[in-house]
Amino acid sequence: MDGGTTARVSLLRQPAMQALLAVTALGFASYCLTLASLPTYAVGGGAAEATAGVVTAVFLLVTVAAQLAVPGLTARFGTGPVLAVGLVAIGLPSPLYALGDGLVWLSSLSAVRGVGFGIITVLGALLAAAVAPPERRGESIGLYGLAIAVPNLVAVPAGVALVLAGHEGWLAWLAASPLLGLLFLPALLRTAAPVAPSPGGGAGRRAVAASLAPSAVLLVVTLAGGGVVTFLPIERPDGSLATVVLLVMGVTTALARWRVGVLADRLGSRVLMPAGLAVGALGMALLGAGLDWGDGWLVAAAALFGICYGSVQNLTLLTAFARAGAGGATTASAMWNASFDAGTAAGALALGWVAGGLGLSWTYVVVAALLAATLPLAVQAARPLPPRAEADAAS
Repeated sequence: MDGGTTARVSLLRQPAMQALLAVTALGFASYCLTLASLPTYAVGGGAAEATAGVVTAVFLLVTVAAQLAVPGLTARFGTGPVLAVGLVAIGLPSPLYALGDGLVWLSSLSAVRGVGFGIITVLGALLAAAVAPPERRGESIGLYGLAIAVPNLVAVPAGVALVLAGHEGWLAWLAASPLLGLLFLPALLRTAAPVAPSPGGGAGRRAVAASLAPSAVLLVVTLAGGGVVTFLPIERPDGSLATVVLLVMGVTTALARWRVGVLADRLGSRVLMPAGLAVGALGMALLGAGLDWGDGWLVAAAALFGICYGSVQNLTLLTAFARAGAGGATTASAMWNASFDAGTAAGALALGWVAGGLGLSWTYVVVAALLAATLPLAVQAARPLPPRAEADAAS
């Protein structure tokens, strides 16, 4: 199919894209349902608020370890079997959350699920780049991001609402949704373009170096996001405020991650990435102030931060793939996803300790300053590599 015809055909009509979106949405629904709700569940079971983020941190630390192992696993066993194991690992243990709310029990189950999440995140991002031609990669990654953001939009506030209403059993069973994703794997793997194996040795190290800067920018942004989804529901447990704020953040994240992909195909990332980060710094500062100023400010702040959260996710992944080249795509995906989840884990764990001393309002202001300080790195990350370095990364 030539480039002109490809441009006229909606990616949503392609069987591989449809299957990828289904697998992604079902996999991330499980993650999103439990992300903000399990810390609240643990506090209800007697855990101290300062340690509530341990559940999320354990899940994501195991996730990062699994993500770093995925390139080697896929090179040995193939994409399909590894992805199937990932869906089972995150979905099958989820109903067991209903058996208890102890911190050790919740963390143990989350560790097993983290292995599955690490697998599906790396391979999902990799397949998003493989189901579309290079000139439409931003759009494809945007649709993949939308399949992540829609569960985030619905499932994060829904999970919190279920726990606050005492319906932990429903939460646990709904989080088994990745098992349904197994039904879509044959169509996805049959029609997607073959995935290049990850390079080893010096080529692998060059792919890591090529994707390091965008991955570092992502880490800072997801650290901020982890601090929002973990501690805001604990800080504001009464009424519907936390649910509304997370819903607004989910809406703006979904729209930004989707639409910025099309913009990036036309305009590139050099302006879009620093602009998105600047909006995020403003949103976090306003979020910290809004905890004292009033609920309306929190909603506005969540909308601003969601724009940053969605757009920077798309742009850093797109940039990491471009810098690493086709041969380094698996490594770039592993690096990007490890940074995403390491940042979220740090936000869930370390910011709890900081908030214990400074209070949550000032903690969010400090995070806003960190986002602002990351702007020079975002400018660097959005620049293309010199031709020789780009060729080395692709080799």
